[in-house]
Amino acid sequence: MASGDTDVSVCSAALILLGASKITSLKDTDDVSVACNSLYSNLKNSLLSSYQWSWSLKKRQLTKISTDPLTEWDNAFFLPNDMLSGVLAVFETTGNTERPIRYGWEVYGNQLFTNLDTVYIDYQATVPEFKMPSYFIRLLQLAMAAELAIVITDQQSKAESFRLQAFGSPSENGRGGEMRKAMNIDGRGQATQIIEDYSLIQARY
Repeated sequence: MASGDTDVSVCSAALILLGASKITSLKDTDDVSVACNSLYSNLKNSLLSSYQWSWSLKKRQLTKISTDPLTEWDNAFFLPNDMLSGVLAVFETTGNTERPIRYGWEVYGNQLFTNLDTVYIDYQATVPEFKMPSYFIRLLQLAMAAELAIVITDQQSKAESFRLQAFGSPSENGRGGEMRKAMNIDGRGQATQIIEDYSLIQARY
């Protein structure tokens, strides 16, 4: 893990790549800090959601809502606040041989509805920077440099150069460059995954 990294340190590293000075806070009112604050959070969550990073997957028992839902389902459960991109799998227990439940539940907003009394889910969560591996931090730095390049240098060529380093050429559809390296590293030794079935469940939306 990239111990000690924060949103400020990632943005500062991106600025240094562009030949600019570090920032001390995303809450400062100078133009550079405002730009970092506006761009960084969405970029981070977009990169986290673009691939099922092994270190961003979680299993959690959902909290049942005490009031009866106004639907055809018997029960409603709150979804986790740190969930990024939807429910990956639903289970009734945490047993090692338990298979995902493919039908019999649906999601509306931040709630999951079902007739089950107990629900566990696998999902992808947002992760603080200090828990991210160094290869993902490097990807974030390059991607952030690409986002900030026009603001800091007023040079389109700089933005294109860092985007190429981060994601490869347009023909690689965002899966080249540092992104490819990060995915390859993450895939090593991941024979056992949290998610046992990636069919994404035939849930009704």
